[in-house]
Amino acid sequence: MRDILTVTLNPALDLATKVAEVSANVKLRCEPARLDPGGGGINVSRAVQILGGASRSFVVLGGHNGEHMAKLMTEAGLDLLVHPGRGETRSSLSVIDKRTGEQYRFMLPGPEWMPLDITAVSASITATAMPGGLAVLSGSIPPGVPDSILLDLSRRINAQGVDVVVDTSGPALHIMSRATDRAPHVLRMNHEEADDLAGRPLRDIQDSADFAQSLVARGVARIIIVARGPEGSVLASAGVRLHSRAADVPVRSKVGAGDTFVGGFTLGLALNEDLPAALTRGVAAASAAVMTEGTQLCRREDAETLIGRCQSHPI
Repeated sequence: MRDILTVTLNPALDLATKVAEVSANVKLRCEPARLDPGGGGINVSRAVQILGGASRSFVVLGGHNGEHMAKLMTEAGLDLLVHPGRGETRSSLSVIDKRTGEQYRFMLPGPEWMPLDITAVSASITATAMPGGLAVLSGSIPPGVPDSILLDLSRRINAQGVDVVVDTSGPALHIMSRATDRAPHVLRMNHEEADDLAGRPLRDIQDSADFAQSLVARGVARIIIVARGPEGSVLASAGVRLHSRAADVPVRSKVGAGDTFVGGFTLGLALNEDLPAALTRGVAAASAAVMTEGTQLCRREDAETLIGRCQSHPI
């Protein structure tokens, strides 16, 4: 199995709870909270472990929240690489309204970085990446860090012979989409983000595949993945166009489903699976993730059972 390094620049201590009803201007009595270490790369590492693989998790942590997160990650058996962070690691809160079933998610921004922090963290990540392995850059960018950080890191890590998987959004995604040096091996986005990049709605699977392949042709990445929610995911590379439909399962929480996909797909690459098998593995894992509550991600037995219902097909 190839080495997997996940990178989380802006982690969060995730609290998940339920309340009878979300109402304004009153005290809301919540159920006991579930506490998990969160943030894109951390969730990817958790998913890889649940699915039977292994990864190294590079994470920037600070303050009491950071200490608590490091403890939770160590207890969960993750291979943790901590870079000391400035200030207090942020928290996030997800609350399910039991009356409606709706989920409310509150995300704090995290501590602001200084220029020296960016230089030190970038150097540390580059030194940690293992030639011949995979590196996953996922999650939000801390305040004070330029949106170009993921492209800069991709270029530095790629130059060392590491295949980079990037899952991002907003300005950082736009910057990645304008590059033409194939710094990332894989670039993933959801359909809203793809619509934004395209400047128009991508109406169907075929439309998403056409757009994804146009990004490949421009040199943005070797593989482009567009997630289309319940329709599953579309993948395009230079000579391949694939679709894997998500399994029809009961949805309890969508928290971490995208990160779980990235974990499953990256694990497939690490095991040297072909693209159809890796895409199927990722979509099955994401389908399993929505079956669990709060921030639990997926169960391995669910993900393995759903593989037969998420088979990839050429478009």
